[in-house]
This record gives sequence, C-alpha cells and structure tokens, in this order.
Amino acid sequence: MEDLTQDEWAEQLANDENAVVLDVRTDEEVADGIIPNAIHIDIYKGQEFIDAIEALDTSKSYYVYCRSGNRSGQACQIMEELGFEKAYNLEGGMLQWTGDVVDFES
Repeated sequence: MEDLTQDEWAEQLANDENAVVLDVRTDEEVADGIIPNAIHIDIYKGQEFIDAIEALDTSKSYYVYCRSGNRSGQACQIMEELGFEKAYNLEGGMLQWTGDVVDFES
C-alpha cells in the first residue's frame, strides 16, 4: 500500500493503463458525487465488502479513496492482505479532491 498526495494520485492514475478507481464510501456519501469511472464498494458492508474485493483482479492497480483517506487506507491494507500488490490510498480523500466529480449512477 502506498499513500499518495492528490497530485501524485491523479498523475499516476492518468499514466496507469491497469488502473481501477475504487470508492469505499457509504451510499449516502457517494450520492454527493464520485470520481469518474470509479467502482463503488462500501467498506462498512463487512463480509460483503471482502467478498466484492476478492472478486477483483489482483493484477490491476487500485486507486482507492473515501471521504478523508482513513477508510481507504484501511481498504488498501485489507487488499494487501488479500494479495493485491498495487493499492494506492488517496491522502485527504474527497475532502481535498480538486479533480473531476460526476453523479453516481448505480
């Protein structure tokens, strides 16, 4: 797991052909908007979260974020324990995100 600043995260994401953006916030938080092309898996769903993470491709690079960077850091640690080698946490989360945000469509 690696903690990346907003600029590092955005730059690395833009140059990564294997990138997957992962939003681990709650449904209520996601209703306020989501980073474009992100997939949403709520970390508070417990085993359902683990099951969804285990279904992901471990060879991809995951750019993970939440509201402030805490839950996404936890998600990256869980992913690491499950065999993911490339999980990047967005420091400061959506609170500090200055990039694009779109409406979430489930």
